Order: sequence, then structure tokens, then C-alpha cells
Amino acid sequence: METLYLLIVVVLFLLAISDLIVGVSNDAVNFLNSAIGAKVASFRTIMVIAALGVLVGAVVSSGMMEVARKGIFNPSMFYFDEIMMIFLAVMITDVILLDGFNTMGMPTSTTVSIVFELLGAAVGMATIKLFWGSPESLLPIKQFMVDNNLLKDLNSDLNVTDFINTSKALMIIVGIFLSVIIAFSVGALVQYLARITFTFNYKIRVKYFGAIWGGIAFSIITYFIFIKGAKSATFMTGDIKEWFNANLWMVLFISFAGWTLLLQLIHWLFKVNILRLVVLVGTFSLAMAFAGNDLVNFIGVPLAGWASWKEWVSDPSVSPDGLLMSALSGKVQTPIYLLMLAGIIMVVTLFVSKKAKSVVKTSIDLSRQTAGDERFPPTGFSRAIVRTSLNISRAFNYILPNSVINFIDKQFEPVEKEDEDKGEGIAAFDLIRASVNLVVASVLIAFGTSLKLPLSTTYVTFMVAMGTSLADNAWGRESAVYRVSGVVAVIGGWFLTALTAFFASFIVVSLLNAGGIFSIIAFVVITAFVIYRTHVLHKKNESVKEQSGSNVIDQISEDNIIDRSATAISNNLDSVNSQLHKLIVALENEDYKTLKKCKKQIDSISSRTKYLKDNVGSIIEKFRDDNENDFHFVQVLDYLREILHNANFMIRPAIDHLANTHKPLTKEQTEELMSVWKSFDKLTSLVVKSIEQPSKANEDKILTKQAEILDLIKSVNKNQLKRLKKAEVGTKNSMLYLKLLDEWRNMILHIVNLYKSYRDFADYNRK
Repeated sequence: METLYLLIVVVLFLLAISDLIVGVSNDAVNFLNSAIGAKVASFRTIMVIAALGVLVGAVVSSGMMEVARKGIFNPSMFYFDEIMMIFLAVMITDVILLDGFNTMGMPTSTTVSIVFELLGAAVGMATIKLFWGSPESLLPIKQFMVDNNLLKDLNSDLNVTDFINTSKALMIIVGIFLSVIIAFSVGALVQYLARITFTFNYKIRVKYFGAIWGGIAFSIITYFIFIKGAKSATFMTGDIKEWFNANLWMVLFISFAGWTLLLQLIHWLFKVNILRLVVLVGTFSLAMAFAGNDLVNFIGVPLAGWASWKEWVSDPSVSPDGLLMSALSGKVQTPIYLLMLAGIIMVVTLFVSKKAKSVVKTSIDLSRQTAGDERFPPTGFSRAIVRTSLNISRAFNYILPNSVINFIDKQFEPVEKEDEDKGEGIAAFDLIRASVNLVVASVLIAFGTSLKLPLSTTYVTFMVAMGTSLADNAWGRESAVYRVSGVVAVIGGWFLTALTAFFASFIVVSLLNAGGIFSIIAFVVITAFVIYRTHVLHKKNESVKEQSGSNVIDQISEDNIIDRSATAISNNLDSVNSQLHKLIVALENEDYKTLKKCKKQIDSISSRTKYLKDNVGSIIEKFRDDNENDFHFVQVLDYLREILHNANFMIRPAIDHLANTHKPLTKEQTEELMSVWKSFDKLTSLVVKSIEQPSKANEDKILTKQAEILDLIKSVNKNQLKRLKKAEVGTKNSMLYLKLLDEWRNMILHIVNLYKSYRDFADYNRK
């Protein structure tokens, strides 16, 4: 029996390692998005600073571990065997849930998931005890409650709420969701004041106020992170905390004066950008606050399980179902070596996890200063919110004096972007907003940590970013409905996380309790399989994303645009040519599956091309100021899109034709289509060769081949009309055949125009 529960403890720690990896990959956006969005430094530098913050935060997080033991349920109401099932159910659910949400790209929160998993598992076990457990097993629990004046007498009935630490659990849940409103409001207010102070042309005023702003930011970080946030750390003795509390205002004043003076000297002597320092230090502090607050989400439950096991083995005479876990109600200090080990795992994950490098996109897309491709479609709700906000804004403009309105509007006048990124790409927002994001989020999370509230770092950092972007006029008339729709979708995902976590852990603990050792083995195997499968799916998705339009845009520069365009056009034309050949063969053989695969391939290429067309502004920004060249590039994209449309309009009716089991093409029709394809194949080869090797381009030959194919299509078209007139083929057959020829004719025209536009574009670039 002892071996079984020791094995459960080992499984808990193995799941904790997996949870650390999955959780850090999911939450990396919380402390990376501001620094990466502002392009404050190279990605590697940002990661190193964040890693140091995570390591320090892990060491000072000991006090938060009590949440897993007694923050949600009353451990004194459960026996050892029951509490181990609760912990195991929580960890299994947490790993599967987080990994599944990450793989699907759904926004989630590790804090909300662990809180509601603990709540769901505890409610599930309490329900089992009350409705299916023996009355004798409840007597020790009733006696404990009578002794502590929690129950009138032994004849009183127990309720599920008696097993739950309702006051603490309610405070945690309310704190989590209240933090959404507070984070958004505080972020918006601070950003509004900061923008009025510095304006978008902040480089002028930062010379005078930058050190003061940095001093305020560093002082706040010093107080909340190193004093409030670390007050439960092992090195914070009673004397140190007492001295800090007694000299609070002196510490804050000295901190502000010292940081302001130091930053001003650094700026004068070394010409260092103070705002960059604020963002980098803010990244460190937010990473530290994240680790200090969120480490409990990953290792708090296994540590509680380990403490429970040690309590049980200390008295071997007591059976697992006879030991109430009152010991977990006490205060226990977590060994620092375990915190260090967890911190190291988190740091390694930051550097090696591909998910950690890709999770920032949603937050940055919703908070970027410029318009562009919007990931979320507008909804009626988002439109209503935007209309209401505009009406409120107009009302304020009506009330406020014009002089005040003009002054405020002047502070929010945008300025032209300068190339500060040094090859790191275009910044989504500037250093002012990045510094506000980091400082406000750090303060809120660290303050919650000091109150022993496991606030959701995802909620806080995301809503601060949304509040600052709103105050910064990033949600303009061009993008507001899409951004609001995105925020609503993300918040909806958070509620989905809470509900899923509660009911999933409720079900898992019930199955574990019913199946015993067999259920434990089954769930461990299922968890391992799910992790493996989601890893494979994520790897596959990443492989697709590497070829997506967003990645292509990031990699395009003025120096490589000709080669990249040539490669993309060649690959797309070859793919279209190949799919058209498969189309003819599939129609001949009535092969429905092959046609579906052809459509999937064309749709994939078309979606990437559409992304490039929708974001053409981001591409031409990278070119020199040459309207003629921009025009040719846009023409290239337009013709490529039209070619893919033609291919799609050929495949779709072919699919419908086979799906409706209409008569197949005749042998004569198939041979005619194949002859058209052979000529088309030669034309495609000529165009591709001329694009890839301009020195060997032969435009006359391309035009001659184009004329030949058009004549061939005209001839084939006449043959089909003759067959139709003689009633040799049916109406459905003829409609499909003529549709294929019509779209093919248009495609041939577009391919030659595509070549001409690319030729002009390449010539202008070379000049």
C-alpha cells in the first residue's frame, strides 16, 4: 500500500515537470509581449533577462504554496487516500487541459485552471463521500467540526460547502475576475497620463522627464517586487520585514531619488535610452512576479501530495482511509532547492520551447498601434460597444472646452516611425506603452502575491495591454470592432477554461475513486498519449505556419524581395499545374478523394496569398519610395490571386459533379483536356524559367505559346458545343466541361500578365 501512494507522489512530480513546461510555454506571453512588441532588444537578450527574472521569482514564491494545500478546500475534512486522489485528478486534468488549449491556440490561464480544478476535484470527492460513502467514515469529520465549533452536534448533517474553504476560495475567484477590470482600467489611466506627458514624439520630452519616469517606475518595482512580492521568501526574516514596514516612506523616497539620479547620470554619460532600461528591468520584474505568483500552479499540488505522504508514513499503523489530513492546515516552508529546481526547468523551457517563442502573437496583434490583418471577425456585440464608445466620446467632446480638447489631441498626434529596430522588424508599439504595460502589470501581480492571492498573470498582463492600447488610440475606427471582438473572444476563452477545469476534474476524481489502481494506470497512460499527440499536432501546425503569409512578411526585405517573389511564384504555378493534371485524371476515374485533396492544396496556397494581399501595406513599407514599383508588386499579387481563383473555380464544380454522381467525362473529352494541359504545362515551364532566370527569358515564345493554347481551347470548346447539339453528352456534363475551359482560358491570360508585372517589378528593383 505504501508503494502505491509513493508511486502516486512520483507521478505527481512527473506531471508537475510536464505542467511546468506546458505552463511556461503558455504564459511566456505574459512577460515577453511588451519587450518583443516594442523591439527593445534582440529576442535572445529579452529571453535572458526574462529567464533571470523567472529564476529569482521561483526562489521567493514559497508562501504561495499554501494555496494548493488549504486555499480552496479544507484538508481536515478529507482522509489521506481521498486527498491523494484529489491531487492526482487535479494534475492529470491540468496537464491535459493546458496542453490541449495550447495546441488548439485557445487563450487560457494557468491560475484559473488550477483553482477551478482544485475546486472541482474537492466538490467531486465531497459529493462521493456524502452520497455514496459510509456514515461511519463521516463520524471523525463531524467530531473534528464539533470540536472546532463548526458543527452543532454529531447528529447534524454535512453539506458539500463544509468541505470547501468557501471564504478563501470565493476571495481568490473574485480576486481573479476583479483583476480583469482593475488591470484594464489602471492600464488605460496610466497610459493616458503617460501619453499626455510624453506624446508620441517622446524623444524630446524624455530628455527632461525620462529619468523621473524611470525613477518612479524603478521605485514602484523595487517596493512591490522586492519588498511586497518577496515578503514570504526564506531570506525575509522578521527583523528585515519589520524594518522595511517602519521605514516605508523613507525607503520609497530614497529609492526614487537614487534611481532618478542614477538614470540621469547614465543617460548623460553613456547616452543610454532610459525607456529601454525601464522596459528591460520591467521585463525582469514581470517575469519575477510571474514565477513568484504562478509557480504554485505547477508544483503546489505535488508538494502538497508529498507533504501528505510524509504525514501518513510517519505513523504506519494508520490506514490511508483513517487519517484526516489536518496537518496540511499548518504553515510549511517549501525547501529552497525544490524552488530552484522548478525555476531551472522554467528557464530551460523558455529557451527550448517553440511554443514559448510563438505565443505572443495574439496579444501583440490586438494591441499593436497600426492597423493590418485582424485575426478576429467583428460581431454584433463588438459593433455595439464601439458605437456606444463613440457616442460617449462625442458627449465628452461636447462638454469639454475646445482648448482642452485641442491640447489633448495635440499630445496624441502620431509621428512617422523611425527605423529603430535594427533588423528586428517593425515595432507594434513604442517604448512608452511598453514601459507602462510592464510596470502596471508587475505592480498588480506583485501586490496580489503579497496578499496571497494567486492572480492570473495572463488576465492581468493581457488586460493591461488592452487598456493601454485603448488609451493610446490604437483601436481606431479602422480596427476597433475587430480588436473588441478579439478581446471578447479571449475573455470568453477564460470562462471556458474555468468551466472545463471544474467539470473535467470533477469527472476525473470520480473515475479515479471508482476504478482504483486500474483507473490510475489508465489515466497516466491517457495523459502520456495526449501529450505525445498534441506535441505531434503542434509540430505539424508549426510546420504549416512556417510557410504561412505572416512568416513570409516577417522575412521579406528590400534586398531579398526579387528572389523570394520568384520562388513563391514558381512554387505556386508548379503546384497549380500539378493540381490541374490531377483534376483531369480524377474526373476520368471518378476519384472524389483526389479532388478533395486538390481543393485542400489550392485553398492552402490561396489563403497564404490572400494574407499577403491583405497585408500588402506592411510589405511595400519595406521598399524605397517608388510608387511605380509598389504598383507592379501589387499587380503581381493580384494576378497570382486570380490564377488561384481560377483553379478553385475549376475544382469546385468538378467536386460537385462527382458528389452528385453525374455521368463522367467521355474518353474524347478527357483526351482534349489532357492536350490542353500538356500545352499549359509547357507555357507554365516557360514562365517559371523566365522568372527564375531572367537572362534566359523569352517573352516572344511565351506569347506565342499563349496564343496556341487559346486557339486550342477555342477549338475544343467548339467540339463540345457540337457534341451538345448532337445530344452526345448531357447538360450537366457540358456545363462542367465548358466551365473548366472558361476558367482555364482566364488563367492563361492571368499567367502571362503575372509574368509581365513581375518582369517590370524586378527591373525596377534592379535599377
